[in-house]
Amino acid sequence: MVNQIWLFFIVTGFLVAAATGKMDAVTEAAFDGAKTGVTICFGLISILVFWLGMMKIAEDAGLLQKIAVLLRPVVRFLFPGIPKDHPAIGYIMSNMSANILGLGNAATPMGIKAMQELQKLNPDKEKATPEMCTLLAINTASITLIPTTLIAIRMSFDSQNPTEIVGPTLLATGIATMAAIILDRWYRFRSGMAASRPPKG
Repeated sequence: MVNQIWLFFIVTGFLVAAATGKMDAVTEAAFDGAKTGVTICFGLISILVFWLGMMKIAEDAGLLQKIAVLLRPVVRFLFPGIPKDHPAIGYIMSNMSANILGLGNAATPMGIKAMQELQKLNPDKEKATPEMCTLLAINTASITLIPTTLIAIRMSFDSQNPTEIVGPTLLATGIATMAAIILDRWYRFRSGMAASRPPKG
């Protein structure tokens, strides 16, 4: 679906440019955009390597494991339908810990593994379980303490204070996470009420 949307924008842009006689401007913008993208990518490499290295040190030092221990009661509350010692619990805690520390590259495979384990518990393989929906919501709106990628982008554009984004990011992701949890609980409640109603007729 996203590919179709982008294709629509690209084709529309070319058609409008051709109709208004501005194809030269489109060509110039395309090359300038490609050049800028490559320049930014090269500028981000060293910064991202530094931050990912720092996060790897934190991971090897056991920080992720300590955060996971703190998250265990939260995970048990958010995912009551998962058996206590099921492997999905460990993957979910690792995913949440990595997201909190801004380790998106580490969080993604853990999230996929957690979904695969939750699918094993799913009685209806064609329909997502409440726990799977909860994981998707939490993973999408996760609280982030260190927005590594945003800091790197701001540094590449010579921001005078690239880390000032940390506070607003923490606030925004905190609000997003709370909203995700509240909506998740609400829809769980609604689905439970609908399931408890006797069939009509």
